[in-house]
Amino acid sequence: MSYKRANKIFDASIILITVLAVLLCIIPVLNVIAVSLSSNSAILNGEVFLLPKEFTLEAYGAIFKDGSMLWSLGYTVILTAGYTFLAMVLTIFAAYALTKKRLKGRNIFLLLIVFTMYFSGGIIPDYLLIKNLNFLDRVWSLVLPGAVSAFNLIVLKSFFQTMPESLEESAILDGCTDVGVLFRIVLPLSKAALATISLYYAVGKWNSFQDALFYISNQKLYPLQLKLYQIVKNSQALDVSMGDANSSSILPESLKNACVVFATIPIVLVYPKLQKYFVSGVTIGAVKG
Repeated sequence: MSYKRANKIFDASIILITVLAVLLCIIPVLNVIAVSLSSNSAILNGEVFLLPKEFTLEAYGAIFKDGSMLWSLGYTVILTAGYTFLAMVLTIFAAYALTKKRLKGRNIFLLLIVFTMYFSGGIIPDYLLIKNLNFLDRVWSLVLPGAVSAFNLIVLKSFFQTMPESLEESAILDGCTDVGVLFRIVLPLSKAALATISLYYAVGKWNSFQDALFYISNQKLYPLQLKLYQIVKNSQALDVSMGDANSSSILPESLKNACVVFATIPIVLVYPKLQKYFVSGVTIGAVKG
């Protein structure tokens, strides 16, 4: 077999594998959307696969009629934005400080940070800590415990270390302090890394529900994913999960899939705007450890 023909076979195999992988990712999503837009009879008869049958928006109408779902959406958007901002501020300052060799105890701090990536106190000690801090049923229980990710901090620190030291030295000679160097030199050159880390934090918080499940009992403080979790779990008891009598004529399967789409749309709208920074931010930050 010639070298040229072998390359063609290899390229065709890669394309085939990629197409199969894409289909495996897209088909479940299309099925969820199709079920959420199909009539009860089509769903019961098993006629829905990739395209809606007997198109209807009743499931989405029930969601928008339920005030608690809309409240959870707005609340989760604000929670995610606030959490991401706080997490980025803490991560930026910690990562930049750890790049300085003159920082006393730097290696000890790094060791303690890495240690938390492998070991934790566990769920019960975490709950007792939140309880003793009087954070139960408060927004702080959803923000502070995960405000700094050790992985994200190390990635950002590695990115900062790839920058030429001559840039900072020139700025210091011009009279800049460390804070001035950070805001005037380092951060403007780190847009790719900052966008990537922000996306990590935002997606992680948007998708999380376990912390709210443990620490929050006030329904007004339920994030959207916890509401979705309850609907999926109690899909056979809609009056409990939705509290809307008008939704009783809608199949649980249709309503459940509509809620999945409803909870996914906001992050899907944000992700493409940051995607161009994603690959460059991760790869550049991984060059130097």
